[in-house]
Amino acid sequence: MSIHRITLYTDTYVDSVVQLSGTRAMRSLDGVVWASAAMATPANLETLAGEGFDTSEIGHAGANDLFVAVNAESDELAESAREAGEAAMFAPRTNASGEAAEKPARTLAQAVARQPDTNVAVISVPGDYAALEAHKALSAGLDVLLFSDNVSVEDEVALKERGNRIGRLIMGPGAGTAMLGRTCLAFANVVKKGNVAVVAAAGTGAQEAASLVDRWGAGISHVIGLGGRDLTAKIGGLTAKQAMARLVADDATEIVFLVSKPPNPQVAQEVLAAAEGKKVVAALIGIDKGFEAPEGVVVTRTLEAGAIAAAKLAGQTPPDVAEGLVERVREIAETLPAERTLVRGLYSGGTLCYESLVVLGETLGDVYSNTPLDKSLGLPAPEGAHTSLDLGEEEYTKGRPHPMIDPEARIELLREQAADPKVAAILMDVVLGYGAHENPASELVPVFTEIRDAGGPQVIVYVLGTEQDPQGYQAQKKAFEDAGVLVTQTAQRAALAAAAIASRKPEIAAMSL
Repeated sequence: MSIHRITLYTDTYVDSVVQLSGTRAMRSLDGVVWASAAMATPANLETLAGEGFDTSEIGHAGANDLFVAVNAESDELAESAREAGEAAMFAPRTNASGEAAEKPARTLAQAVARQPDTNVAVISVPGDYAALEAHKALSAGLDVLLFSDNVSVEDEVALKERGNRIGRLIMGPGAGTAMLGRTCLAFANVVKKGNVAVVAAAGTGAQEAASLVDRWGAGISHVIGLGGRDLTAKIGGLTAKQAMARLVADDATEIVFLVSKPPNPQVAQEVLAAAEGKKVVAALIGIDKGFEAPEGVVVTRTLEAGAIAAAKLAGQTPPDVAEGLVERVREIAETLPAERTLVRGLYSGGTLCYESLVVLGETLGDVYSNTPLDKSLGLPAPEGAHTSLDLGEEEYTKGRPHPMIDPEARIELLREQAADPKVAAILMDVVLGYGAHENPASELVPVFTEIRDAGGPQVIVYVLGTEQDPQGYQAQKKAFEDAGVLVTQTAQRAALAAAAIASRKPEIAAMSL
């Protein structure tokens, strides 16, 4: 029988990254069945109850209280796990000289007082409090990267209208990445300096755009995240237009690369027109082919095509992204049993999942998802259907780390799907860079090897990253290839390869969309 233990730290707020470090430290111990460090919000307490914990002992706790919960095989192990989580979150920090670091500021005002030259605030607090903190940052004269989600449309509009009035950017809510002044914020990739600026209403979409341009020889001046709703009719592109104005005035930027899921057409036209004077590429994933962009703007329907266009404008010659892929797919397809005909997408990046739904939908037909293109294709999927899941959505991250940080949740689903004799291809992204797992191959390769050795489906991986990233693009890529994984040059190619294998039509792998 396992032991369930909860420890409450009242009036102790730590941000999500610190919470995740504590969770990971506890779960790394053998004999720990489940563990989590999180704020005592109603949703997190509900997750605890679902994991078999008696929450009545901390029923008085609130969103400003931290809990550490451990389900372990013994009292001793539960205590060891608690200590490991506590050490990961609260161990004394040291500065570059090895001296004790100053205690973290408890308010934005304290932080600005310590660093009066600060010009950007990164806000990652529960959504109920995010708008207020963002307004405080605007009052301090700061640009804002609003990492928090669950912010209302009304609050977003109010923040962005105020930001426009005072000349400050509101990137977000739900903005997962940015690079300003060569400084990476949130989840971000290390890219070479160059003349291409990425403006994106899509987190992993921005990361793929910047990484591909980097790998294909060009460089990046800035990455500006907008938040996923910015190009909708309700928000009206408030941050996008402001970002375009800044980039038009920026001598270091010659090419603007806009990335988005299908935007409101009128808003998109206004945003693109605001970049007049620069060369512009717009990757509007799955956009209707009849969309009319301002004259001179290159519009594509996939991230791959957009990155190729941006690299060419920067004077580079992108590689043949389908080189050798048809032949490799043909070899794989010939070895699979006839009953293996289904595709399973297990994504950590929401934008990449969305693009897979577009690609698979146009090559295989209906694809079901927790984030479907059409509401009729939501879960649960009927038997025998293709599926592609965004595992970064709340239903998969409640009480556990995001799959970019910890692949545990994906590994569970990976093994489950690999055991299905009807699955032909399992499609995954692996995101590198700051904020991501320090060595995802070390966690995933053993599982991929199990699947290969058991005669399971073909695993197809797209590695999103650059050689400058802490994990190293080539090292990660080689580790996966050595395990029999098919690694493609772009996310689009990965989805096309999966469709080609499942349908036994190798030529699909070389398609353009």
